[in-house]
Amino acid sequence: MSKSHFQSTQNKLLSWYEIHGRKDLPWRNTENVYHVYVSEVMLQQTQVKRVLEEYYFQFLEKFPSLFALAQAPLEEVFGMWSGLGYYRRAKNLHASAKLCVDGLPQDLKSLQKLPGVGRYTASAICSFGYAQCVSVVDTNIARVLARYFGEEDVKEAFLWELADGFLNSSNPTSHNLALMDLGAMVCLPKSPTCEVCPLNEACQGSSEPDKYYKTQKKNYENKKLHFGVCVKDGKIAMKRSHKGMYKDMLELPNIESSFYEKNLLGTFAHAVTRYRLEVHVYSLNSTPEDVTWVAYETLHEAGISSMTKKALKLYNGVKISAEGVQN
Repeated sequence: MSKSHFQSTQNKLLSWYEIHGRKDLPWRNTENVYHVYVSEVMLQQTQVKRVLEEYYFQFLEKFPSLFALAQAPLEEVFGMWSGLGYYRRAKNLHASAKLCVDGLPQDLKSLQKLPGVGRYTASAICSFGYAQCVSVVDTNIARVLARYFGEEDVKEAFLWELADGFLNSSNPTSHNLALMDLGAMVCLPKSPTCEVCPLNEACQGSSEPDKYYKTQKKNYENKKLHFGVCVKDGKIAMKRSHKGMYKDMLELPNIESSFYEKNLLGTFAHAVTRYRLEVHVYSLNSTPEDVTWVAYETLHEAGISSMTKKALKLYNGVKISAEGVQN
């Protein structure tokens, strides 16, 4: 491809972004690098709509700066992250804040030394936060690049090389955001709308898009979990998790179901990472000794998972139904 043709393609991409890009997203309209950092961490494994409507503004209101976040107890951070999932993200964000109370580093190498910050997040901070001339490669951009350059089964390192070579040095931030939106809105994993793509004319994979992007079939593991709910004097028994993805968070006591079969309140399905869970919830009159009693009315402020929220919703539903029958 000639240099002039290459530049023409870059310009078409920016023109498309100017009209169709998600430029109204709040983290794209701020010069506060901390805000950009928070958004990037939240958006890992989470849909934009959910982050925007339920977490981003609330989190920044509670922790308006790196200093405020660093001063907060981890449990309080978990409380604001409650239901968002992948809680290691919150723990790493908190740990990074403690290391950078005066501001985030401004170069890729230093950023990648922070807990939980890999090449993508560091590049995103440099590009979207500091407006530096660096390429960014997330899942969406990787798909666009693989198809555009016609690269099949391409390795991650080579994708970054392609991104570097394709980067529009005159407007790198908008270029990266445009590629990201193109992957999210047009160059979809399945049934991409190639006819409206600004890169279609020069795209090497437009005739066979599936050839250059193959989804891997996920293998899920089925598990059954059994939790007990014990509420006394306005307090609920909880346990602190010491391992797994909910490490350091509060959860309901895990019990042996055979002892409480008559106390079953109900079951529900829950999906998390590679697991498909069947969760059984029981009513308890007594609990193991190693529990933490938490005021029931303040539990929503604690660090609990969406699975625990579902269990409590089930418990509340049964309780309300029972009270209705008694009345």
